[in-house]
Amino acid sequence: MTWTVTATGLGFAVVQLDVTIVNVALKQLGVALDSPLDGLQWVVDAYTLAFAVLLLSAGTVADRFGARRAYLIGFAVFGLGSSACGMATSVAQLVAARAVQGLGAALLVPPSLALLNHACAHDRKLRARAIALWTAAGSGSIAVGPVVGGILLDSFGWRSIFLANLPLCALGMGMTWRLTETLRTTRPLDLPGQLLAVLALTSLCGATIEAGAQGWEHPAVLSGFCLAFVSAVSFVFVEARATHPMLPLRFFRLPHFSQAVLLGMAVNLTYYGLVFVLSLYLQNVRSYSVMQAGLAFVPLTATSVIANLVSGWLNSRFGARLPMLLGCALGAFGYGLLVRLDAGSSFLSMIVPFLLIPGGAALVVPAMTATILSSVEPTWSGTASAVLNAARQAAGAIGVAVFGSLIAGGDDHIVPGLRIAASVSVILLASAWIMVWQGIRREYGSDPSAPIGGATNGQTGPQRGRP
Repeated sequence: MTWTVTATGLGFAVVQLDVTIVNVALKQLGVALDSPLDGLQWVVDAYTLAFAVLLLSAGTVADRFGARRAYLIGFAVFGLGSSACGMATSVAQLVAARAVQGLGAALLVPPSLALLNHACAHDRKLRARAIALWTAAGSGSIAVGPVVGGILLDSFGWRSIFLANLPLCALGMGMTWRLTETLRTTRPLDLPGQLLAVLALTSLCGATIEAGAQGWEHPAVLSGFCLAFVSAVSFVFVEARATHPMLPLRFFRLPHFSQAVLLGMAVNLTYYGLVFVLSLYLQNVRSYSVMQAGLAFVPLTATSVIANLVSGWLNSRFGARLPMLLGCALGAFGYGLLVRLDAGSSFLSMIVPFLLIPGGAALVVPAMTATILSSVEPTWSGTASAVLNAARQAAGAIGVAVFGSLIAGGDDHIVPGLRIAASVSVILLASAWIMVWQGIRREYGSDPSAPIGGATNGQTGPQRGRP
């Protein structure tokens, strides 16, 4: 079990590291590649967008061909994208390479959860602890990303933040080779559903991102939203009538599935959006160096890891509801404290929110993930985790775009934009708290003896050996 948790946690850590490590490099990238703010947003969002829109397809691939095989391919693709990022000579090349990284990330997350779920499917308590460690690896890497980024930038330049992924990917592939393959389903791939899902998510996120630069009433932006709506409606229509849908709509009728997805969206939208704005606030308003900006995010590290472990303990003993409620409350309070920031605020005034915000998110994520996996049969675990993570990553991309649009007018707009973004975050997490209070049963997830789900028709047994 230790090997499985380490191998799957490494993949999630690599994926999450590249979400935040770029933030402290934004100013240096803007100078080196002569890019305006909207170009920098695409450096962040190309990764998150590709990650989000391809997660559903990646989850289906993991369920269909085996999570271990998909996980190995994910490391290879992620390493290829990282190499391309490190060799980019223009913003356009960097954005394209970041999209390749996003594809690799999509092939890492659902398979890693499926491998973890397969290894501890016999025991809910064991699964709760394993998921807590898995999310701790991701949360810790999110928090340490700005610090590592600052060190690499000061020592080796911006290319190093991407090339540093290569040894991690090689290590991950070596560790994955020893893992046992998961159950596979023989259901065919739903190509129409996958294409419509990719089109809907790409149009939605792309239109939101461009709205910050072009304006919400720009024809291209409005066309993107219209295309997203038509694609989403078509997706629901196709999935409702498909014999083997990529995303069974019955998932959203399962207890707590929809609430967990909406909660994940609220957490990611607020967190990623504020980290983007705060990075520019520290460097452009407070005149922090790259290293200082990275070190400013250090408080996020300890609370993220500790809160993930606490969440696993609470979930295994009291159910998923308690850590979700505590996490939403802590996060909302932390964002509320950011509303007071101005151009002259000291770092001491940021420490408490920098502790509470990641702590709250880290309490929520393990419980939310366990809730999703508890809702479905083991052969659907890759798809179910992909739904959650696709929704979260799409929300993260939208958060960067929407909150980024609040500061698009220049440095004078950063402080007012930060305050508005923090206020919106408070409202979203307060609403999420109410949803969890009313929609999640107290005892949900607290019974370790409850069945997790049995084998379904159309699956093959676990296999070890070459992918």
